Amino acid sequence: MNESNSLVKAKHLKLILGDQLNPMHSWFEKVDDDVIYVIAELHQETNYTKHHVQKITAFFAAMDDFSQQLKAKGHRVCYFTLDDTVQYNDLSELITYLVVGHNVENFHFQRPDEYRLREQLVAMKDVLSIPVFEHESEHFILPFNELPEHFQAEKHVRMENFYRHMRKRFNVLMTEGKPDGGSWNFDAKNRQSFKFAQLKHIPKPLTFENPAGDYLQRLKTYKIKTIGNELTNINYPINRQQSLTLLDFFCQYQLINFGNFQDAMTMASPYAWSLYHSRLSFSLNCKMLNPTEVINAALNAYEQSEGKITISQVEGFIRQILGWREYVRGMYWINMPNYSEQNFLEARRDLPSFFWNADTKMQCLKSAISQSLEHAYAHHIQRLMITGNFALLAGIDPKQVDDWYLGIYIDAIEWVELPNTRGMALFADGGWIATKPYAASGNYVNKMSDYCKGCHYNVKEKIGETACPLNSLYWNFIDENYERFASNHRMSFPVRHWDKMDVAQKIEIKDHATALLTNLDIL
Repeated sequence: MNESNSLVKAKHLKLILGDQLNPMHSWFEKVDDDVIYVIAELHQETNYTKHHVQKITAFFAAMDDFSQQLKAKGHRVCYFTLDDTVQYNDLSELITYLVVGHNVENFHFQRPDEYRLREQLVAMKDVLSIPVFEHESEHFILPFNELPEHFQAEKHVRMENFYRHMRKRFNVLMTEGKPDGGSWNFDAKNRQSFKFAQLKHIPKPLTFENPAGDYLQRLKTYKIKTIGNELTNINYPINRQQSLTLLDFFCQYQLINFGNFQDAMTMASPYAWSLYHSRLSFSLNCKMLNPTEVINAALNAYEQSEGKITISQVEGFIRQILGWREYVRGMYWINMPNYSEQNFLEARRDLPSFFWNADTKMQCLKSAISQSLEHAYAHHIQRLMITGNFALLAGIDPKQVDDWYLGIYIDAIEWVELPNTRGMALFADGGWIATKPYAASGNYVNKMSDYCKGCHYNVKEKIGETACPLNSLYWNFIDENYERFASNHRMSFPVRHWDKMDVAQKIEIKDHATALLTNLDIL
């Protein structure tokens, strides 16, 4: 424990979690010597799942940097490293110790975004003998108390309807009550794949060189199990200034083509891992950036571009922030804690070992997983239609898939990970989010990427040793869930197509899929 953490009397103890690094929060408007802020590297947070090493070090570096910023402004801050918190079983024990040691009169925390942490902190009201107060994080666009007006537990809520409401409510891309450009979304224009000549224009991603050494050493000292590639520098923003720099870079160099290629994938560029994606999600989810300022920055770039940035580019980006991000937060909170137990398709198989090392002959999975292990990042289509689609078709246990997604991605916090995994990727909620499972054969991968070129498997074949596994797994998935999908009008086309296949072909496909499913680790 460093000298600034020495126990002295304070009236108010205020906890700042690792994803609450918002220097614009009203807590920090004035310096109050009666307040001590606590920021802590917690063993419980490193161990509840196996995280990517870059994720843990980035969080710790951002927390450390934030504590230094607060101290520089005159605030009293106790920063606890893993060395300091190793003696406490969990956050509750640490808070209890601090309350007694500082002779604290009351304890304050901002509303956590994760259900488990909120439950843990709300329970402190029964543990501590002093008043406990919960405050808003002042981060999301839609106020928390309004979520029940838009979401109902275990009911499908159409994201498009919610998005349109948000556009109207906050007057974004609206003119006289109508959507700019004459359409609510331009998704149909945002599904391009890369042509060879376009690859040379992909901008080099902006990365940072924040030292990781101290944080890595603590992980080694306490034998924290991690996944992914270890780097000596943290390449992601760890403070607000770096986050604003990355936002400006996106608006200058990437927004111009974001919409066009937001679903595209490629291996043919040295910048294939970033493409035109902003990679602002870590900064947003840690609260270093506010979603409203991100939207306004994109709108300003669009308006100042003199037509170079089209509305389909900016609308596609804003839909992710104002629409999808706010939507999954609402779906998460209205359905917790039951959401984490959903398994509508009764998937039970184990996650293949290649998800941890990318050792697979399937080029699409190898590329997406390798990228994830190297950068702690993959864009939404890689997550949904490559790793997610495979897990869906193979019937992988949602809990194991949850743990993988929650651990491997730098921006993964349960409130955003769980609805995306169980709801969108795995259809484990039976349709609370998606109206159909996002299942696809190899044809989709071939259309949206160059992964199939040079792959060990042939994307045109359904059966045989060299047949793309996605093809037979797709039709087997349709057959295994036939009764569930027969009444779903959005699944009518594949169901009818399966019905029309002759019996012999069905048997061959099913036999091939069964053989694959019994040996997933060697694909």
